[in-house]
Amino acid sequence: MTVTRFAPSPNGPLHLGHAYSAIVAHDRAFRDGGAFLLRIEDIDGARSRSELHHEFRDDLDWLGLHYREVTPQSQRLASYRTAADDLRAMGILYPCSCTRAEVAAAAVAQGPDGPLYPGTCLRRGPVPGPDVAWRLDMEQAALLAGPLEWMDERHGLQCARPELFGDVVLWRKDAPASYHLAATLDDAADGVTHVTRGVDLFQATHIHRLIQHLLGLPVPVWHHHPVLVEADGRKLAKRRDAPALADRRRAGEDGRAVAAEVRATLFDTGISLSDAIDQSA
Repeated sequence: MTVTRFAPSPNGPLHLGHAYSAIVAHDRAFRDGGAFLLRIEDIDGARSRSELHHEFRDDLDWLGLHYREVTPQSQRLASYRTAADDLRAMGILYPCSCTRAEVAAAAVAQGPDGPLYPGTCLRRGPVPGPDVAWRLDMEQAALLAGPLEWMDERHGLQCARPELFGDVVLWRKDAPASYHLAATLDDAADGVTHVTRGVDLFQATHIHRLIQHLLGLPVPVWHHHPVLVEADGRKLAKRRDAPALADRRRAGEDGRAVAAEVRATLFDTGISLSDAIDQSA
């Protein structure tokens, strides 16, 4: 059975870009008579707002999407801790006390997530104290894993290249687990067979495929769809005050009509926010 998921973070309201992503996941599952899951990723410290959980459910109902809600990330911390312990036992996680500013100042190259970590704490040995992040020793992890592949429905067979990211943080100072570790573990625990998400997360899949191998997790198929953009070409984002679905819902718009317009006009087009709003009003 095909199982997909929509996994928003409650640090701001959902907007039309989220509707697009949710509809892609929903329709991909129901095309095969499968299941569409809602998983709320609420471990981002003080930025996570519990009052948005109910708004997310109302927004999906308004769009006419049928979903089953699964355990939020805040109730999965024990599984993240166990996975981090397993990676430490393999000798491929090491503590790091460097700040983002220190990493940026010392980095000599850029990766998909920003400046590549220069290995400062790996070279100097164990870092005392509890206020540390835990990084993946990418060289050792890649040696353990060997060559890996993954399949994307839109982009075909891919050779995993996790080294592009360098020694990524898997256990954070300010929150339990990184996105890379938590999302990968959750997808396996929830039985997700097809990971649908924006093409802006395409590169992250290289890391996720490595984590799956290291922890013996099942390997899904991926589907990286285009992202909705603003008129200036930037990705639609909460932090730039993209129009909220909740505001449109409370204003009396027909959510199912909005969803129908999304299906008719947005799939595989990458059209701008201004065009999308005009067509879905």
